[in-house]
Amino acid sequence: MAQSRCRSVLITGCSRGIGLGLVRGLAEANPSPDWVIATCRYPEKAQELQQLSKQYSNIKLLQLDVVCENSIRKVVKEVEEILGDKGLNCLINNAGINVIASLEEVTAETMLTIYETNTVAQLMVSKAFLPLLRKAAQQSTSMGCHRAAIINMSSVSASMQLVPAYEMFLKVYPYRIAKTALNMITRCLAADLKADGILCISLHPGWIQTDMGGDMAPLQMQEAIPGILSVLANLSEKDNGSFLDWQGETLPW
Repeated sequence: MAQSRCRSVLITGCSRGIGLGLVRGLAEANPSPDWVIATCRYPEKAQELQQLSKQYSNIKLLQLDVVCENSIRKVVKEVEEILGDKGLNCLINNAGINVIASLEEVTAETMLTIYETNTVAQLMVSKAFLPLLRKAAQQSTSMGCHRAAIINMSSVSASMQLVPAYEMFLKVYPYRIAKTALNMITRCLAADLKADGILCISLHPGWIQTDMGGDMAPLQMQEAIPGILSVLANLSEKDNGSFLDWQGETLPW
């Protein structure tokens, strides 16, 4: 994120996968943000994340359960103490869960569980951090991660237009539907927060070989993370409310 001169980034869901990869990529960047705030449900169990926080002094590891309101309120206070009057530049809503559930397998309970974590929680976390994002936005001009931005980790599987091209995703009804709803959150936030100078996008990080992505995924972490960070670094007002992939290409809703 060198071009954007982003001072502070907070990422949810950092114990593994893309979240962990982003923390590593940001810490290794030159220049690196002053603060990379990595959050997850069980920091004490996240060994790789613990090692990174010991290796890089700008990584701050905090506990956050995105579906718990008390946990969200607590972490907002902790982040405010860390960042002070400068506020938070970039919030990356990365935390998410997935289960295999085809039309035959899907249940109401599964739908609601995935929706709570992958959709509702993203909105509630964004809402809670708005005061800090607004504080950061007041200290700069134009739009981008250097000023104030909300990045919602979405998926190409959420694209309604691309359903015929990705029949494999019919096995994950709850996940893709929740991500489609997340895209609407992005559109609403982008419109609502434009006057505040806070940019919001949905980002498809690529189908990456992670615990969630599986072994069939075509992308390796070391390919995707630099691409994601480059996209974030180059975001501007023209991208507000857009649906982009890890290479900066626009995806259809």
